[in-house]
Amino acid sequence: MRRRGRAVYPSWFYIPAIALYVVFFAVPTFASFYFAFTRWDGSTSQPIGWANFVQFFQDPQLVNGFIHTFEYGFATSAAKVVLGLALALLLSSPILGRGYLRAVVFFPVLVSTIGVGFVFKSLLDPFHGMVNAVLGAVGLPKPGWFTDPNMALGTIAGVDIWKGVGIATLIFMAGIAAIPQEYYEAARMDGASGWRIFRSITLPLSRPAMGTVIILSLIGGLRSFDVIWATTGGGPGFASDTIASVIYKEYEFGLYGLSSAGNVILFLVVTAIMVPISWFINRREVEL
Repeated sequence: MRRRGRAVYPSWFYIPAIALYVVFFAVPTFASFYFAFTRWDGSTSQPIGWANFVQFFQDPQLVNGFIHTFEYGFATSAAKVVLGLALALLLSSPILGRGYLRAVVFFPVLVSTIGVGFVFKSLLDPFHGMVNAVLGAVGLPKPGWFTDPNMALGTIAGVDIWKGVGIATLIFMAGIAAIPQEYYEAARMDGASGWRIFRSITLPLSRPAMGTVIILSLIGGLRSFDVIWATTGGGPGFASDTIASVIYKEYEFGLYGLSSAGNVILFLVVTAIMVPISWFINRREVEL
């Protein structure tokens, strides 16, 4: 009697997924790499070799953009990890109103990033914003949150952290919920303190969740554009420009080939940073 194999989907079931992948990912990716080596005006293109990359690296905005991208990406990622873990520990404990607090923490994730940017731009307006009005009423200085070059990027990072810490908290909560309760019960029976339980049980066993948060938040931070454009547009001057906002400005000026080169550079930078980090995180998880 012939043994029946496990049923599989017909090959043509994969055609829609492959078509979507090719149309929306593969083709744009290869097109970006091609146009990065051309002088492209949107309709015609002329190969020019590495000239776009040379010009891009000679742009003084790029140097600031690189520095700001790394500062912004690593700062927001670290803050989301720390705050997300702290909130997850709090919201995983039996506190009053836990369900309501969980909803409050996660709510910003559901709101449009552009909408969040415009709301905070209004709230933190140096002359008519509600925050400065309150600070002025109690006799405190009224900072130029988005207009002071020394504060603009940090203020945007704070908005980004407020917007994204909810998803980090949710991931950490899922990781904490997956830890067997027997470990905690055994530790309490041995007289372990709360700090000891956190350091020896919660933190090590939450490492897979932490790896996910680090990867997602760092990729998002290095590629961040929408909240920056909605609040400052990269200003004042170039004080809050990142690689992504510089690329968009090149598109606005009609320098499509140059901005395509910027996209390739951003892709390579993110890949060069994330591949070793992902490898290190995955290796540590295997060692556990």
